[in-house]
Amino acid sequence: MAHRNTPKRTGEILEPGVAASTLIEAGHMGAKNAGGFAVPASDTVGLIVLGRVENTVDNTGGANGDERVKILRKNAFAFKNSGTNPLSIADIGTNAYVEDSETVTNAAGATNDIVAGKILDVDSEGVWVEIQ
Repeated sequence: MAHRNTPKRTGEILEPGVAASTLIEAGHMGAKNAGGFAVPASDTVGLIVLGRVENTVDNTGGANGDERVKILRKNAFAFKNSGTNPLSIADIGTNAYVEDSETVTNAAGATNDIVAGKILDVDSEGVWVEIQ
């Protein structure tokens, strides 16, 4: 057998193709839709949160996968706390749910129960969410 230079990824940065007609902005939560393409996280049935978007990508004029986006995962990020259904330190250790691509809420504020991740802390910077 010959030696092989096997490509590797750390698993911390994903680079999925962006969904057609989609703008995805840096610093927001990124998710994948049922087709496996990246979209901004939202309280929409079937989405799975992947992590924090690292670079803004405008695929509004493209088809599925025409552009790729970097999404950092396996970290804790401070997202905005919901104004209507806010989280508190009493929620540490439970799930945070997606309200929109930059805001998390409690279960009462989530229509479709899209899990953002586990709540690690709630402070002046926001809700610290660990995304797996």
